[in-house]
Amino acid sequence: MSTDPALSRRAFLGTGLTVVGGLVAARATPALAARAKTKVMAIPFSSDLYASPDPQRFTLVLEQGTSHGIKYVSGPAVSVRFKGPRGGWSTSTPMQLDREGLPKGRGVYRTTTTFSDPGIWDGEARFLGKTTRFSMQLPAGAVAPVPGQAAPRAASPTRADTLGVKPICTRVPQCPLHTVSLADVIGAGRPVAVLFATPALCTSQYCGPVLDELLAIRAPYEDRITFVHVDIYKNLRGRTQSPTVAAWQLPSEPWLYTIDGTGNVVARIDTAFGTNEMGGLLDDLVTLSGAS
Repeated sequence: MSTDPALSRRAFLGTGLTVVGGLVAARATPALAARAKTKVMAIPFSSDLYASPDPQRFTLVLEQGTSHGIKYVSGPAVSVRFKGPRGGWSTSTPMQLDREGLPKGRGVYRTTTTFSDPGIWDGEARFLGKTTRFSMQLPAGAVAPVPGQAAPRAASPTRADTLGVKPICTRVPQCPLHTVSLADVIGAGRPVAVLFATPALCTSQYCGPVLDELLAIRAPYEDRITFVHVDIYKNLRGRTQSPTVAAWQLPSEPWLYTIDGTGNVVARIDTAFGTNEMGGLLDDLVTLSGAS
C-alpha cells in the first residue's frame, strides 16, 4: 500500500477504475503528468463503490499538471453520466461543487447515483467542452461498512489506551477527539460521528483540512453527538494500519461515518468532503436521533 502523496493510491485504487485515453496513467506517472502541463483532468475520487439499489455518493476532482507537479483546481461546471453492464447511458447530471473549508483552489465535485448491477460501469465527465471517459469494476458488495449495517465496535486509540498506536493523532497540535473509545460509545444510546483521517500522512491530501473543519463545526452538536477521530496508521512510517482501521476495512482515507444510538451506520462519505456536506450529515444524524 503506497504512501506516496503524488500517487494518492489509497484513495484511488479502492474504486477499481481505469480511465480511457490514458488519464489514469497521466495521474500515476509523473513524466506523463509533466508533459500534460496546463491540461485539466477529471479524476474519479470515490472509493468502495458497489452494486446496490440504494443511491451512492460519487465524486470527482479536477487536477492540472504544472512544472511543480499536480495541483487541484475547481470552479468549472462538471456533469457526469454512467452506463451499466445491462443498460444504456443515463442522463447527464450536473455535479455539485464543494469548496467551503477546503484549501484555496481545492474542491470536490459530487452527485448521487445508483449502481444497480455488479460488473463494469462506464462513465463520462464533461467540463470546459472536454470529456473524461472512465470505467469502474463494481463488486456485488462493499468492503467497508455501509448505511444500515452495524458499525464495528472495535476499540479505538485513546490517551489512556493507545492500542500501540503512536502518535494517536498526527495533527499538530493533536486534536481533542481521542478521549473515548469507539468500543465504549458505539451502540451506547448516543449518536456517534467518527472521522478516519491522517493529517500528516494522507495520500489524498484532504485529511488535514477535513479534520480541522470538523473541529470547527462540532460545537453546536457536542451535547447530542459523540465525536471521535481515528488516525490511519500505527506510526509515522505509514506502513501498518491502526487496529481500528483494519477492523473497519477502510480502503482509503479520509472517511466520515455517522452512527445512530443503536450502533447502526447512518451515512458515510469518503476521500474528499467540505464543510457543508459534513454539516449536513450531522444535521441528519441529530434529526434521525430526535436529539434536536
